Amino acid sequence: MSKLLTLKQASEYLNVAKETLRRWGKSGVLIPITTTGGHRRYQQEQLDEYIGINKSVVETSDLVATYSRVSSHEQKQKGDLDRQSQRLSEYCAKKKLNVGFIIKDVGSGLSDTRNGFIKLTNLVIDKKVNKVIIEHKDRLTRFQYNFIERMFSSYGVEIIHIEKNDVSEQEDLVTDLVSLMASFSGKMYGRRSAERRKKNKEVKNSENNDTNVVL
Repeated sequence: MSKLLTLKQASEYLNVAKETLRRWGKSGVLIPITTTGGHRRYQQEQLDEYIGINKSVVETSDLVATYSRVSSHEQKQKGDLDRQSQRLSEYCAKKKLNVGFIIKDVGSGLSDTRNGFIKLTNLVIDKKVNKVIIEHKDRLTRFQYNFIERMFSSYGVEIIHIEKNDVSEQEDLVTDLVSLMASFSGKMYGRRSAERRKKNKEVKNSENNDTNVVL
């Protein structure tokens, strides 16, 4: 008998918000079991089937990681990140791909220090996945995509982009550029502040030396 998961357990298992599961249930995408007490329960086998995991072949077939990204927490709160991840899961289910990792990231596509991107890169280097599924090339990165693609390929990993998006591209790019400018400004101000502290210290040391000479 398939293991039954609560709404909270199912959301953690699929790495999606509880509200996303409720919305899927209303739309008929992923219908839970309702107990006599009115509680939602999800069959683990049903969840595995939905995201394309077939445990009888998972050890011998390609293992997939889905990667979705938005630039800001505001976009995440609007549900853009969950919808993007949902579309990737649905794509994998239709293609009968074995999904081993669902990675969702919030951060600028101009940054290579995103937590999700680092996690994905480690999975590739450790040869734990064979395919990476994304919506657009710029979901993975806004620069040096060809280099990243070649690097992943050198580890036997194929990147598949399905070219769908409901995130405003202009809004997302503006957010990335603002993030880049803020980072650049922060570094400039930090450098100037350090230089001022250094000069003040040198002046203070000089004044102390002059005082010692007079004495």
